[in-house]
Amino acid sequence: METIQAVLDSRLLRSIEAAARRTKLNRSALIREAVRAHLKNLDIRERELRDRKGYEASPVDSRELPSWEAEASWPEE
Repeated sequence: METIQAVLDSRLLRSIEAAARRTKLNRSALIREAVRAHLKNLDIRERELRDRKGYEASPVDSRELPSWEAEASWPEE
């Protein structure tokens, strides 16, 4: 692991320390977890945007949907 320095305002630091106590993590672990979650969310947003652009470039023909509906497998309730 690498060590970095980051500048945080005191209000954010207090929030981090309180969250670390609640979750029983140290500050570094909490920040690592938060950054991982943020990066995952960014990746999801980028994929959704790419998909949206793809569908806008090649819209789905509504006549294709009924054939796909027949292939769907819905769980029993």
